[in-house]
Amino acid sequence: MNPSTLIGAAVGLLSLVIVVALSATDASMYINLPGLAIVLGGTCAALFIAYPLQEVLRIFKLVRTVFRNDQHDQQRDIEELATMAQLWMNTDVHKVEQELKKVSNPFLRTGVQLIIDNTPEDQIIEVLQWRVARLRAREQAEAQMFRVMATFAPAFGMLGTLIALINMMAVLGDGSMTTIGQHLAVGLMTTFYGILLANLICKPIALKLERRTARRVESMNMVLQGISMMCEKRGPAVVRETLNSFVLHVEDEIYDGGVSAAPASNSKAKTKAAPTAKGANKGAAPAANPPVSITRPATARQ
Repeated sequence: MNPSTLIGAAVGLLSLVIVVALSATDASMYINLPGLAIVLGGTCAALFIAYPLQEVLRIFKLVRTVFRNDQHDQQRDIEELATMAQLWMNTDVHKVEQELKKVSNPFLRTGVQLIIDNTPEDQIIEVLQWRVARLRAREQAEAQMFRVMATFAPAFGMLGTLIALINMMAVLGDGSMTTIGQHLAVGLMTTFYGILLANLICKPIALKLERRTARRVESMNMVLQGISMMCEKRGPAVVRETLNSFVLHVEDEIYDGGVSAAPASNSKAKTKAAPTAKGANKGAAPAANPPVSITRPATARQ
């Protein structure tokens, strides 16, 4: 299970229960079945009108996806690519095919298989980029369904409010205060249900799906970069270090926090000693080894 989703759902539900318990004289008045039917029924009806049946039925699977913890092991893909890059650099096709059978990532498997089939690099990149674009478009459309539901729910909440106000006006002259209060409760609770459904369920699920898509596209682009370098028979060290840049989040290239910083007094002493060292080295021959320029590996065409 995805811990962040569980924490968010638990905190949201607990906050709602606490607020209702502390502020309401009777917590049961927040349960209004006519208002809930207007919001849920209207939202579902609008969704069925807006989308094909096959796409609407995927909502239940997408909700399960939000609660499922489907972390992809990017480091495993990097090691598999580095291993196959080593074998491909040594032109050991048979061992590459054997190693390919152990790969569980279908996107990576497709790219390496195209390399083994001697497909030109530009065609391989084109095929893989098309698959990335297709996945992004499909999953963004799925997230968009929940965003559409987030716009429908408050609208039907307002519609329920209007219905309740019309009914209340009809009995305002000779109706009892109990009847008027019931109609007014329906009007307010439909707006409450619509806002709650939109902002606590639909929008968070849409954002979660969009973040999931972004991570999956990032992993696929990483594999695509590795396939491109494998086509050029780059070494495994270059492949590994280049692909690690896709998965590193925050890293200081100079200081990693492993060694405590030197005291300020030592820094001042080194600063004062610097001119002496500079004077002692005046006239010395330049360093034998000039700075090395690192050539970046060719990136895949976007």
